[in-house]
Amino acid sequence: MNPIWLMRMSRWARNPPSATRVKLVFGAIILALLIFGIEWMGWWPDWATTERVPRRF
Repeated sequence: MNPIWLMRMSRWARNPPSATRVKLVFGAIILALLIFGIEWMGWWPDWATTERVPRRF
């Protein structure tokens, strides 16, 4: 393991994030999983889907 990561982990252990930040991160993860699940089930609307445009050089 890189020593920089060890230093980062020790600093994070000494000063953990606030409860609000933890809730924000978990909320963002849940929202992303919810959107992924809706798209995977086929319930995502067509107007919200982008079409791939072929690249022309």
